[in-house]
Amino acid sequence: MSWHVSEEDLRAYARGELDAPALWSADAHLTSCARCRAGLAGVSDPVALDAGWERLDAALDAPRTGVLERLLLRLGVAGHTARLLAATPVLRRSWLGAVVAVLLLSVAAAHSVHGGEFPTLFLALAPLLPLAGVGLSYGPALDPTYEMAVVAPMHGFRLLMVRTVAVLAVVLGLNGLATLALPAYGLRALAWLLPGLALTATGLALTPRLGPVLAPSLVGGAWVGLLLTADALRTGADGPLAPFTVAGQCVAAAVAALAAGLLYLHRDRFDLFQGRAA
Repeated sequence: MSWHVSEEDLRAYARGELDAPALWSADAHLTSCARCRAGLAGVSDPVALDAGWERLDAALDAPRTGVLERLLLRLGVAGHTARLLAATPVLRRSWLGAVVAVLLLSVAAAHSVHGGEFPTLFLALAPLLPLAGVGLSYGPALDPTYEMAVVAPMHGFRLLMVRTVAVLAVVLGLNGLATLALPAYGLRALAWLLPGLALTATGLALTPRLGPVLAPSLVGGAWVGLLLTADALRTGADGPLAPFTVAGQCVAAAVAALAAGLLYLHRDRFDLFQGRAA
């Protein structure tokens, strides 16, 4: 090398008093020059020097926080909770884009039907979105941060609820915006809400026994089967399907309440399920 850091600069570097750009040059030079590192060791307090290098290594190795994680931290969310929320798979652009596309297609289909009383396709698809979102946000097969979640100092049920609230807030918000695009149907366009909560709660209640993939899959399949059966049994072509009538809404509310109660009673099983999956 054609030059070395002067002893005066080494002393200033060791005291933390060397200003940029000399500081940057010294950093770059010390990484590749054994002679200057030896000189730095001779003018430095070894304990302070080691502590400084450890802080530098920690700063370089620390993962960069994304926009969502920084926003959660500013809102007062704990660091480990913000990291687990920000890493939720279904909060990424690909999933959100798919949800928006499904909602746009179903809203367009509702507007294309003339004379119908209910936006059947929209009401059929909207309850499946929160169910799918919660199913995709938890479990070793789908969550890239599952190992971190397993070792996190957090109850398995609390982790599930944190992820569930995040997913429901996003998906129900998008569903609500899509509902506003159907003003002609009034409150009837909100008939997806109670079935959506019932499907999600039922899928969560079955997760410890069936797993995070099979449980929502079976619940979603049962919903599709119920709609097909209701369509075959209804008398009028323009009338609402049974799940979207007043009686059907009451049944959905009862199922949601029952599933939520079972979920709370069996909350400790999520720790056992989590440990087996790990």
